Amino acid sequence: MSFTENANQIFNRAINDYHLTDDVNTPIHNPYVKDSIEYSLYLKCWIDTVQWHYEDIIRDPHIDPLEALALKRKIDRSNQDRTDLVEEIDSYFRTEYSHVVPMPDARLNTESPAWAVDRLSILALKIYHMQEQVNRQDAEPAHIQKCQAKLNVLLEQQKDLSLAIDQLLEDIEAGRKYMKVYRQMKMYNDPETNPILYKK
Repeated sequence: MSFTENANQIFNRAINDYHLTDDVNTPIHNPYVKDSIEYSLYLKCWIDTVQWHYEDIIRDPHIDPLEALALKRKIDRSNQDRTDLVEEIDSYFRTEYSHVVPMPDARLNTESPAWAVDRLSILALKIYHMQEQVNRQDAEPAHIQKCQAKLNVLLEQQKDLSLAIDQLLEDIEAGRKYMKVYRQMKMYNDPETNPILYKK
């Protein structure tokens, strides 16, 4: 089984587990061994899934402003958790391929493997929710048809992105490409770099 075949199965499991309750306050029950890549992938997709629903809720035009502010804080925290976890997954890849000596003409990729995996997790969520739209019994045929066309594109995109990630990992393992990890260094979360915070 390729890396992305495994990842996509884990993402689908996380999404389906979340939708057993479909409640953003549901505690996570990660079924994988802690400190394994499977554990990190499940956690990554769970965070993405909860945030997906945060983003739905905050767009309610009748939401109470205080609730919206509290939810915005949760979204900010979720974004930071997501970024931290992507960097953790990249650390896994760095360790996994630490023995590889890159070829003299090895090339650098535009993004690290984990940021590509981040996109794959979001794609699994898009597919799940677009399939929900296709399955709606209360929608007009035109809506179903439009969503089916979008779903077809998303499925093709998932296939292509999965292949590209697996090929990138093969290239890194063979020394044809090398990876570098740049920390995100988000400045607005840091009280020493956000002027609104350090000028208080």
